[in-house]
Amino acid sequence: MNDIDNINMKYAFKEALCALYNNEVPIGAVIVDDKNIILGKGHNMTNKLKDLSAHAEIQAMTAACNYLGSKYLKKCTLYVTLEPCMMCMGAAYLFMINRIVYGAKNSHKKFINHKKNIILNFLNSSTEHSEMLKSFFKKKRIKYY
Repeated sequence: MNDIDNINMKYAFKEALCALYNNEVPIGAVIVDDKNIILGKGHNMTNKLKDLSAHAEIQAMTAACNYLGSKYLKKCTLYVTLEPCMMCMGAAYLFMINRIVYGAKNSHKKFINHKKNIILNFLNSSTEHSEMLKSFFKKKRIKYY
C-alpha cells in the first residue's frame, strides 16, 4: 500500500458516491494501468440497467477494455471500495487483472480467493465505506451486515 493506492482508492470512493446519489448500492471501482493512468471507472448500476451483472467492477473493466481496444487488462490494478463478489473475482481473473485493492470486507457474501496481489482492507477506506453501506441499507430497511 502506498500513496498511489490511496489516491486511486479515493477515485473509487467517488464512484461509490455516484452510485449512492443514484440510489444504487454504493460501490465504486477504477482500473489503473502500470503507469497509473485511469483506464476505466464504474459504479453499481444494477437498478438503472435492470442487470444484476452491472456491478462497479464489471463497469470499470468493460470501460477499460473499450479504452484500450483489448479484452485483457494485464498490468492493471482494480481498485474497488468493497471486496469483490465471486462473479467479479471471476471476471477479474478472465480479464487478467494483475492486482486488486479493495476497501471494506464483504461480510454479506464471503468469497475466498487465492489469487496473489490482493490487498485486503485498504487503509481507512474500509471503515468509511462500511459506514456508507450500513447507512444505505439502514435507510432501505434491508439488513446487509
